[in-house]
Amino acid sequence: MSPRRPRRPHAVALVLLLLWCATGCAFFAEPPQEEPPPPPAPRAAARPTPEADRTRAAAPQSVPDAPRPRGERPTVLYLGDSLAMESQLSLADEVDAGGRATVHSAPYSGTTLCDYLTGRPVRSLVPARDKAAALVAAHRPRVVVLQFWGNAWGYTPCMDGIPQSSARYYERYAQDAEALTGQIASAARRAGIPRPTILWVLQGPDAFSSDRIPRVNDLYRARAAASGDALADAGKAVSAPGARYVWRRQLPCTAAETKTPDACRNGLAALHRTDDPLHFCLAPTSTTPRPCPTPSPGITRYTRAIADAVARHVD
Repeated sequence: MSPRRPRRPHAVALVLLLLWCATGCAFFAEPPQEEPPPPPAPRAAARPTPEADRTRAAAPQSVPDAPRPRGERPTVLYLGDSLAMESQLSLADEVDAGGRATVHSAPYSGTTLCDYLTGRPVRSLVPARDKAAALVAAHRPRVVVLQFWGNAWGYTPCMDGIPQSSARYYERYAQDAEALTGQIASAARRAGIPRPTILWVLQGPDAFSSDRIPRVNDLYRARAAASGDALADAGKAVSAPGARYVWRRQLPCTAAETKTPDACRNGLAALHRTDDPLHFCLAPTSTTPRPCPTPSPGITRYTRAIADAVARHVD
């Protein structure tokens, strides 16, 4: 009987190791990082707001920058709620047409100012990678455009259930505007770049609370004045002449609209759908928040006003 051959445990282990690495060393790879789950759809509320439309106030969606040579043109950062969500491509086109800057958009439907703040202990609808400070560090913008209609109760947890239009609502809104300004400035300083100009977008008429939007806009004016920032009165572009805070579903056509197919009918341009008095997109509603897929006079008016203001601060 021949003697038994001694085992070679080290040789066996080496063979197994080589086999593992031939298939990508999967046993030793770190587990993939999971993306944060999308925020839940907002709860029902007593009356509609820009985020109350169930088809637009659920999961976030952002549109990446178009590929450009690094540093070719300054960047404009566009943050905000569903009004920013639906208008982001139109704004990018308007700013790009001017040839002075390019736009990076990171809107999330259902949000308000506190969602873009870092360091808050409550849950936010905006993930850490898209907080204002993180985006300033990543994209080094010349201008940060903040488009917020003023969501509160029932939509974003970071507002702590504060009733909309209450005294506490306006106090908290002013505090968050100041905090967000500070975090944007601090992020720029840490990144070693000039502090970007913050462009606050003034809002159009509220179909349900005529006195709320003037007060929100006054908060934006006060914050811009206090920190040396700027305003874009996009809300005026979607208001009736001489009636800045009177809501209208249709307005007299502009000269450009009279020359645009389907934009002007019987001398009037539709700003809102008949079933949605707050958003400006005229396309049928969708279950997924998205940029508006169809030409809409309200979005065109709104984004042109923002783009005009951006142009004054990117040179």
